[in-house]
Amino acid sequence: MSLLKRTPLFEVYKKYGGKTIDFGGWELPVQFSSIKEEHEAVRTKAGLFDVSHMGEIEVKGEDSLLFLQKLMTNDVSKIQNGGAQYTAMCYEDGGTVDDLLVYKLADEDYLLIVNASNIEKDYEWLQSHVEGNVTLNNISAKTAQLAIQGPLAETILQKLVGETTLKEIGYFKFLNEVKVLDKTALVSRTGYTGEDGFEVYCQSEDAVFLWDAILEAGKEEGILPCGLGCRDTLRFEATLPLYGQELSKGISPLEAGIGFAVKVNKEADFIGKEALKNQKEKGLSRKLVGIEMIDRGIPRHGYPVFIGEEQIGEVTTGTQSPTLKKNIGLALLSKEHSEIEDTVEVEIRGKRLKAKVIATPFYKREKK
Repeated sequence: MSLLKRTPLFEVYKKYGGKTIDFGGWELPVQFSSIKEEHEAVRTKAGLFDVSHMGEIEVKGEDSLLFLQKLMTNDVSKIQNGGAQYTAMCYEDGGTVDDLLVYKLADEDYLLIVNASNIEKDYEWLQSHVEGNVTLNNISAKTAQLAIQGPLAETILQKLVGETTLKEIGYFKFLNEVKVLDKTALVSRTGYTGEDGFEVYCQSEDAVFLWDAILEAGKEEGILPCGLGCRDTLRFEATLPLYGQELSKGISPLEAGIGFAVKVNKEADFIGKEALKNQKEKGLSRKLVGIEMIDRGIPRHGYPVFIGEEQIGEVTTGTQSPTLKKNIGLALLSKEHSEIEDTVEVEIRGKRLKAKVIATPFYKREKK
């Protein structure tokens, strides 16, 4: 049995009651208290996640923008210094290599945040397309990432950052070299929960200190350490895709509903552009939709979806929504059966159970 990878915070999970599981080759906490309690904390107060398993890859050099424009579906030239952008990398046929974030630290200096299970694959993919003056550096092992999410995230983190005013960090923006107590970190405001929140990127050796400090600072506000369980239910309610479920080598960004991150009209040619342009022009044959169970049952990843005897797709993610208290799912269905209120059947443990197509996102926070 191969050994599971661990983040720099592994040793403190026990102290906070973390129950670990194998998540794509990583030993990570699925929960600390309970998934429902942690989910509720993030929706109403704040939660702290260890996301140090995510990958960080530096892209530097005078040709770095040209290089990223060729690899990314979004228009990287639109990112200002101190800005972040959500994008995807595709294969020639439009299938997804990964979905990721690009941070622009300075001209000729970018940081890519990639999915944990794809770090090696992504790095090799990038490396195999390098042209001109571009240097890649996989700094995942020496970088830790903590995510503090929820309506009280700003109040809590503000206590630790001294002179820095977090209010000034807009959505999908970041500040580099922020002093968090006596440690230095990059602090961004993106989030993968549907709530406001921040990511703190620090040196691996500073992770335990900052984890303890954030939990201590947020005691009064009711912050909870959170695991992968509620990270999944939170991102699912907000209809944010998960690589390996909503996105994959066989599912394009357009089919997964992240067309806003695909700029087929940008001047630069990018890998997969023709295939995606084609999908757009011809119209998609299938799309990602929300479903709500009418019969009793919980839709789960991989469950087939039918109309009569015809299988029209399958569930990519499903659960009982802690916020909505309903059994809902995301499903990739053939286009002709993806209209709101269309009735379909999900096969759950050998039984066909009725569900209907509903609007997404399932949850949207109220903007202040």
